[in-house]
Amino acid sequence: MSTNRLTLRPWLIGDAPAALEVYGHPEVARWLSPAMDQVRDLATMRVLLQQWIAEDARHAPPAGRWAIERTADRQVIGGAVLLPLPPGDEDLEIGWHLTPSAIGNGYAGETMFTLASWAFDHEVHEVFAVVRPENTQTTATVRQNGMHWVGETTKYFGLELQVFRLRQADLDRGAATTSRPPGHRTVGA
Repeated sequence: MSTNRLTLRPWLIGDAPAALEVYGHPEVARWLSPAMDQVRDLATMRVLLQQWIAEDARHAPPAGRWAIERTADRQVIGGAVLLPLPPGDEDLEIGWHLTPSAIGNGYAGETMFTLASWAFDHEVHEVFAVVRPENTQTTATVRQNGMHWVGETTKYFGLELQVFRLRQADLDRGAATTSRPPGHRTVGA
């Protein structure tokens, strides 16, 4: 999947140093914990990437995990997910994690739009973002890109989390105004 600025591609074991820049950074990890702890070293990151690659082989599209690569310099700046939500795995959670140096460039919204388009192209009717209320950057991104608040839950790790939903009609309406990233194009992943 790609836009003019970003490529979402499968993770590779060789991505471990760049992935550690994301998942080892305390400002990223604090929003992932307790679902995922901060990755402390390169060896642990390699093992985690191996696990993600193996999980992706078992997931049916559109579910998966991807590296977010800046197209211009091929630098991995984050990760993206479309993963089944527990307990029933009927719904897909959409998410992205950017290295702090990449925040503020519109990459989060661009990634969200690309992932949602990918899901909708695979006959998924809605995707969900599960966000901590104090994560104001992610909350702003999901709202700016057409997601609607549908409630709160404590069923994940006992944390109070906000749940947002995006349906294809919401994405299309947003795309007609400001949410579609410039030069957006979707190609096979």
